[in-house]
Amino acid sequence: MSNITKTAIISVVGRPNVGKSTLTNKLVGYKVAIVSNKPQTTRTRITGVLTQGDCQFVFLDTPGLHKPRSKLGDFMVKVVTDTVSEVDVAALVVEPKPEPGPAEESLIGQIQAGGIPSILVINKVDMVPREELLAVIAAYAEKHNFDAVIPVSARTGEGTDVLLAELKKFALEGPALFPEDMVSDQPERQIAAEIIREKMLRLLEREVPHGVAVGIERWNEREDGLVEMSATIYCEKASHKGIIIGKNGEMLKKIGKAARLDIEKNLDTRVFLELWVKVKEDWRNNTFQMRNFGYQDE
Repeated sequence: MSNITKTAIISVVGRPNVGKSTLTNKLVGYKVAIVSNKPQTTRTRITGVLTQGDCQFVFLDTPGLHKPRSKLGDFMVKVVTDTVSEVDVAALVVEPKPEPGPAEESLIGQIQAGGIPSILVINKVDMVPREELLAVIAAYAEKHNFDAVIPVSARTGEGTDVLLAELKKFALEGPALFPEDMVSDQPERQIAAEIIREKMLRLLEREVPHGVAVGIERWNEREDGLVEMSATIYCEKASHKGIIIGKNGEMLKKIGKAARLDIEKNLDTRVFLELWVKVKEDWRNNTFQMRNFGYQDE
């Protein structure tokens, strides 16, 4: 019989690169969202689940709010705006800078319009002196009366226990929404595809990764535990294909090795990973192709 008596659904929102996915992964204790230092790493809403004591926390990690430049960008912005309004509490993640920008002001406006409880999460506090946080808190207090302000470091985990305790105050009575051993609603195939894309974001030139998508074409679990998978990387230009493959295939090998090690860690088993690269021109502006890659309204 389940011990869960309450649940809290939390939207994790903010502009690009403030550490939303790193924070979600740290809170859940499992890599459910990919991370890189490039904007727009997260493209869809990713659900992370933490079951702790009598409470189940459901984190909705969203793309960073930005000005869209393609149909994919439009989709990502819609994911953010739709998610903010359908939760028990919104966690606005910001950097420790006393300068709320247009993205923060837009998200605060949505929180106010929906009358949603909200927590200001000041991330990366391990990077600045503590006394500088007072100016950050004061700047955001002028914009909105947050229910709580929690300084954290998603990288080290500092403050995350305090954040969870605060989030629990907004949990509602009710049964678990997910099985207690579940950490994400994403299929293993989708997580594997996202890990491959993460490695490209980290290893490739700035413009190339934003035009790529990954599809898992084959997934075979052998009796000896080895998982055989074949994935295709789709890019928008022939020149990008050459960059992804690299001289004598060296870059593709680097991407494959880094991805395989992470996938093995997630699956807790050995993995054989085969990568292919194909060109699909301007797929980010093609609604049909976007749906094929899983970027579609629910």
